[in-house]
Amino acid sequence: MKGKIIKSIAGFYEVHTGDCVYRCRAKGIFRALGKKPLVGDDVEIDITDTVSVPKEGNVRALLPRKNELVRPNVANVDQALLIFAITHPAPSYNMLDRFLITMQERALDAVLCFTKKDLATQEEMQELRETYEACGCRVLFISSFMPESLGEVQAVLAGKTTVLTGPSGAGKSTLINTLCPDANMQTGELSRKIHRGKNTTRHVELLAVDERGGGDWLPDTYLVDTPGFTSLWVQDIEPDQLHYYYPEFEKYEPACRFNGCVHINEPDCAVKAALGRGEISRIRYRNYCEIYEDLRTRKPVYGRK
Repeated sequence: MKGKIIKSIAGFYEVHTGDCVYRCRAKGIFRALGKKPLVGDDVEIDITDTVSVPKEGNVRALLPRKNELVRPNVANVDQALLIFAITHPAPSYNMLDRFLITMQERALDAVLCFTKKDLATQEEMQELRETYEACGCRVLFISSFMPESLGEVQAVLAGKTTVLTGPSGAGKSTLINTLCPDANMQTGELSRKIHRGKNTTRHVELLAVDERGGGDWLPDTYLVDTPGFTSLWVQDIEPDQLHYYYPEFEKYEPACRFNGCVHINEPDCAVKAALGRGEISRIRYRNYCEIYEDLRTRKPVYGRK
């Protein structure tokens, strides 16, 4: 029987087969081969006990992986859903860009989901949509007070394994509890003093997305929650390569006066000219300059907005 590892604890693997979860051990052959099953792995299992609760089996084969992430340590991820609040806490756009760069490094498509839609104006949402659709992201706006907005999220997730990430307090746990009612995740209470959420995630786990409740799972649709971040340090990129992670610059770059223009201090820079005409987001360009300087000096930066 085939299934997917959704959880790994103390040498046991919980394998979801589409209609049931089996508690499995991995056969010794994996240790001999130097292989270790990961959450997200597609596997073949032998069923050993259908009476116990949960039912039991053994993982006998790992199916080929399409990818493997280190943080979180999970396999076969299709895309990333970045969760940021529109307000309370106010989004750190510098941090958001760092997440987007990290997803590009991992060759993952990114979907940007802004929560607390009910607290935003149409003008605020339009500016965010134009800013981040220009760099190739799909942009969603949702609110826990407007359940109809979740249908668009379910459509984006359907048939994929999606890693959720973003800063604490943005509403990841609330969203997961809505999409995966069996998760019963603790929802972090937002600190009134510092406007940051308490990190409530403790381990890596795949959660099957429930379409209508009662175990009516969307086929092959899983979420991977990750710990909330208060900082993200982009460090494995050379400064003069950073512009490749800003795809909205690309169409202007051939008109720059100098080959290898980094679009900061050079004269006759077509990217800066486009910025002046309002064709490139000032939010994104400011973040680009800040991250470029961080890379040039190799200094981590925390909590920028």
